[in-house]
Amino acid sequence: MKNKNSMTVATQKEQESKGFFKLSWFERIAFGSGDMAQNFIYQTVTTYLLFFYTNVYGLNPAIASAMFLGVRIIDAIWDPIVGVFVDKTSTRFGKYRGWLLIMALPLTVLMILCFVVPPLGETGKVVYACLTYVLLSILYTTVNVPFGALNAALTRDQQEITILTTVRMWLVNVAQVAITYGVPTLVIFFSGTMDSAEARNGWFTTILLYGIIGFVALLFSFWGTKERVVISVEEQTNVKLSDLFTEIVRNKPLRIISLMFITAFAIMAIGNSAGTYFVKYNLGDEGLVGIYNVISALPALVILPFIPWLRKTLGKKQLLYVSLIISFIGFVLLFVVPTQWTAMIFVAQTIRSIGFCVVGAFIWSLIPEAITYGEWQSGKRISGIANALIGFFFKFGLAVGGFVPGIVLTMTGFNADNAVQTDSALLGIRLLLAVFPAILVAVLYYIVSCYNLTDEQLIKYGKEIEMKNEKK
Repeated sequence: MKNKNSMTVATQKEQESKGFFKLSWFERIAFGSGDMAQNFIYQTVTTYLLFFYTNVYGLNPAIASAMFLGVRIIDAIWDPIVGVFVDKTSTRFGKYRGWLLIMALPLTVLMILCFVVPPLGETGKVVYACLTYVLLSILYTTVNVPFGALNAALTRDQQEITILTTVRMWLVNVAQVAITYGVPTLVIFFSGTMDSAEARNGWFTTILLYGIIGFVALLFSFWGTKERVVISVEEQTNVKLSDLFTEIVRNKPLRIISLMFITAFAIMAIGNSAGTYFVKYNLGDEGLVGIYNVISALPALVILPFIPWLRKTLGKKQLLYVSLIISFIGFVLLFVVPTQWTAMIFVAQTIRSIGFCVVGAFIWSLIPEAITYGEWQSGKRISGIANALIGFFFKFGLAVGGFVPGIVLTMTGFNADNAVQTDSALLGIRLLLAVFPAILVAVLYYIVSCYNLTDEQLIKYGKEIEMKNEKK
């Protein structure tokens, strides 16, 4: 028994020498807390800011949509710059995790300012909204890119990364429950309503509370993680801005994953943006907003712990295929079920959520695969650049999700001043809720079919990379 134990320890040490570290549950939870924090801050914004702008702040939906699109154009320039800077530098607290500490407070402050209604005229309010949202997005990148690179710095072990990502996304969905149910519930509690000028103080108080929770969670993530697999100081000097373009051209898995993120986050953003409008106007009961939205997150709390087992049992592509089919069925039901059948609407939302929660969680575990492939191919482990590219593409998806709803609402005659909307406006809301996302789910199914990087290849690449490093 002693010899067997000794061999096990020796094998583990050999694996760790090659970067295949096993992580403690404490570190997995600490890492996941970083993404939970970002959701308390940024997901709150993406879920509710359009509704806040149109129904509380007083912006025209078309102006809000144009602003969301403009911010994504800025991101197109800013995200890659941050990715290169992160790969070329290190903080005194580590290459990636230090950013969680440094940027936690500024990010939280900007999130709160986005939900302040300033005592300005119409033009001044538009300028204020643009300025605060642009600054928030800029600061978010300085946290999101290094955090995204952090998981690839913790270990090379792909099964461990799957567990790490599962824990991360489970905590993200805890945040989603708190956001989707808690925000409207608290706003109504503090103000008595959530969609008029009288709700301003309720929104501010609620967002302040969520910002503080996100701030504390970011600090915990910084404190509880340890970087182990990072490029050397010498390799940092070889990172160039041109690596952004080189990597996306030569790294096919990264290109395909990028397309997955564009499509998946467009689906989420469009559906999430439409949900509050749908419950308030199509179902006619804003008191159900919290219950409806929380259904998006609750199934994940049950299903996500089984993702490592499902991955082993089905394989990653089959797991994604099955999940996409389930979510497609849910979206179709959301469109065809009559609005007076409230219980069936909630069932359809549950089906949609069961399918898409797996997709939304699992694609994050694919990023380290593309990083490993790129390192095997070029000798450069540029995690920051890879995550900056993914960050740009998922924000592009969010841009589509922020731009399309405002345009569709405007074209179909939505008016926030009307307690009852026209038939065309109600149809527009339902198209946003179900039809557009269903079409994009079909597109995502095809994109997944193009991803052919296997776990066996990744193990082989990881070992070859470490053998090359040992010879240096």
